[in-house]
Amino acid sequence: MLSRTADHLFWMSRYTERAENTARMLDVNVEMALLPQSAQAADSAWRGLLTISELDALYQQSHAGVSAREVTAFMVADERNPSSIASCLRAARDNARAVRGALTTEVWETQNQTWLELQEMLKTKAYEADPGQFFEWVKFRSHLSRGVAIGTMLQDEAYNFVRMGTFLERADNTARLIDVKFHSDTDHASMTSHYARQAIRPGRAGKAGELPSTATDYYYWSAILRSVSGFEIYRKVYRDVIKPERVAELLLLRPDMPRSLHASLNGICVNLQAVATDATSETMRHAGKLRAELAYADIGELMAMGLHAYLTNFLDRINDLGSRISRDFLLPAA
Repeated sequence: MLSRTADHLFWMSRYTERAENTARMLDVNVEMALLPQSAQAADSAWRGLLTISELDALYQQSHAGVSAREVTAFMVADERNPSSIASCLRAARDNARAVRGALTTEVWETQNQTWLELQEMLKTKAYEADPGQFFEWVKFRSHLSRGVAIGTMLQDEAYNFVRMGTFLERADNTARLIDVKFHSDTDHASMTSHYARQAIRPGRAGKAGELPSTATDYYYWSAILRSVSGFEIYRKVYRDVIKPERVAELLLLRPDMPRSLHASLNGICVNLQAVATDATSETMRHAGKLRAELAYADIGELMAMGLHAYLTNFLDRINDLGSRISRDFLLPAA
């Protein structure tokens, strides 16, 4: 397969997955904004979303202040933002068109129809009228694109690069989704220590500037679970009240949770192994090492160490793995 073709397939799936995960992160913030909270807390949540997405500097170039409406528009419809939903779905469609011959008719038509429907929704600003419904539409189109690819494509190298792109982007975005909580809080170390030692009694509300109350945490982590389609899975696995450390364990370490970091690394390694050569053994080693660390990690140790610090390190390493895959497979040989 030509490296150019592999590159288009890889980024088609990455951009589709990125649009879905942007919708998931926004959905959590919109849902949490409905809860009673101070203006400072609401502002911090939206700033945290921009920061963890590494978009705060770009946002500040064209916006004087942070508000729910402006941040939502920036991350949904602003094509100056390369990670907005509109930019991602356009890029996915452009990459699909560039390798039309490597895709089945169903995959291409799904990508193209998604872009056409999005244009109509942006004209009517459907994301402002009913943001929840719009985010569900984005997730549904991503599910449809992924399902059509799995159900209609020959499972050859083209398929492996499509799946590899999906899992790599999912690992990155799941880590960011979890880290929004810890990044936006004023004291990550105190929060992590609180979760690790359970030092605050249930039902105790924090004062201004202190840790969030148990009730707020419950609604936040419930929103996180629903955003990754994991609420029912959590109930089935743990059969208990929602606890932050168990949510983290589910989304980081469980290989049977489809959107967890461990499951994503499994998917990366399987598809990477299918296209690996002797020249790519170092990239395979890095992927395998990261997967092994997730397979044998203990959530108690991660929480005590500091989940924010761990996730920051994970994001650096998953981005490095993406760069290695790009260098080994997607760039023309020297």
